[in-house]
Amino acid sequence: MTAGTQDVTELLLSRIRDVPDYPKPGVLFKDITPLLADPVAFTALTDALAGLCSAHGATKIVGLEARGFILAAPVAVRAGLGFIPVRKAGKLPGSTLSQAYELEYGTAEIEIHAEDLAAGDRVMVIDDVLATGGTAEASIELIRRAGAEVAGVAVLMELGFLPGRARLEPALNGAPLNALITV
Repeated sequence: MTAGTQDVTELLLSRIRDVPDYPKPGVLFKDITPLLADPVAFTALTDALAGLCSAHGATKIVGLEARGFILAAPVAVRAGLGFIPVRKAGKLPGSTLSQAYELEYGTAEIEIHAEDLAAGDRVMVIDDVLATGGTAEASIELIRRAGAEVAGVAVLMELGFLPGRARLEPALNGAPLNALITV
């Protein structure tokens, strides 16, 4: 870790607020809204994620609903790349590709527009938090089903006490998984 990287990490961490017992007792919620409200911290985050997109040769960026949109859209602008939203099922008009995945208690489904990705695209998946990895894993499957290549996954924060990384590694098939912060 370089001094500059350490400074960015410290800045980002200093702007993430711990909220005990939210959304239920016993959970320590990591609130990123103070980071988003700070233009210096938000710019540092955007620059760091855009740098990862460049380093991994991304040609498009996928943002995962909903907080992933907040991060991925400015990263796409900064990196000069297209932005593709991955939405909950039923939220996109027109022809879509969908992918179901398992949740802790049940299933969910995500979608992208079928025409937004194609062969030759190298796609970076961006989200705020990597927890159990289900949504990210499903988005990787969608990207590949669309004929595109996964350039990697980049998140602001990885919850290291949850199995997200272990779940994603087989799906990544050698593509990188970068977390700016691990808690």
